[in-house]
Amino acid sequence: MATHLLTGDNESILRTAVSDLVHELVGDGERSMMVDEFDGEEYELRLVVDAAQTMPFLTDKRVVIARQVSRFNADDLAPLLAYVENPLDSSDLVLVAGGTGRLSKKLSDAVKAVGKVHNTSPGREKRKWLADQVSAAGLKMDGGATAQLATWLGEDAGRLDGILATLKSTYGAGEKLSFAQIEPFIGEAGGVPPWDLTDAIMDGDTTKALSLLGRMVHAGGRHPLQVMSILHSHYAGIAKLDGVDARNEDQSGAATGLKGFPAKKALQNYNKLGGANTKRAITWIAQADLDLRGAKDLEPELVMEVLIARLSKLR
Repeated sequence: MATHLLTGDNESILRTAVSDLVHELVGDGERSMMVDEFDGEEYELRLVVDAAQTMPFLTDKRVVIARQVSRFNADDLAPLLAYVENPLDSSDLVLVAGGTGRLSKKLSDAVKAVGKVHNTSPGREKRKWLADQVSAAGLKMDGGATAQLATWLGEDAGRLDGILATLKSTYGAGEKLSFAQIEPFIGEAGGVPPWDLTDAIMDGDTTKALSLLGRMVHAGGRHPLQVMSILHSHYAGIAKLDGVDARNEDQSGAATGLKGFPAKKALQNYNKLGGANTKRAITWIAQADLDLRGAKDLEPELVMEVLIARLSKLR
């Protein structure tokens, strides 16, 4: 028996992961007799602990699911933390992050010590994550199809489960699929993460950057002011290196407040732009921000398109 904590930033993927785990834990048993589930804003953790401490009846174990555990504060968590340290041998406890608050570090640390924490977020290694999901679904795709599907889905990775189910029912499990075979079933291109847009701008790929802007605004549901905030943060980090003789990641981090790869990336971008172009970029962003707020009678998306086109030409 074990305690599991599932986390993730995509609700659809998180729900699927919970369903798969519970299915695995129940196995061939009778779900209605084995599973107790707690969800919503009303239940108390003492009820979860009571269920987990109850011996199974007519089954060999119990599976207790508690969703939205992020909403509980340190005081609320006391009985659950005590249980996690001394769990009942005949109960599997499945804790699911989510709710109105931030997941307690005490809870994640407690589960790590005695059980398992499952991070369901694809993260930046989305291509590898997607390939793993394809394989787990019993499907095969060539490398090009996997890469193109990952790019096409963008931030909408929650759609993958439905797409894979459709592909499996259409083609079966044996054939290696190309992107041409899966394209009719994948729908519209999804939203994209912020770093895809800023990378395209810094690479000087105007066409790609404008395409990504459209996906962020339409499929991703981001307002142009949100995209503006992303650009402001990106270039503000670069601007902090102006006049600083930073030569490596650590020195960049000290100047920008960034850590690890973002600090290294900021230094690379500053070296690519130089001080004059960095100041130019900040000026254009400030003016576009005013235009978005009514300084000019232009459509917000047009303001952003002009800005991104100009930024991508800086060299």
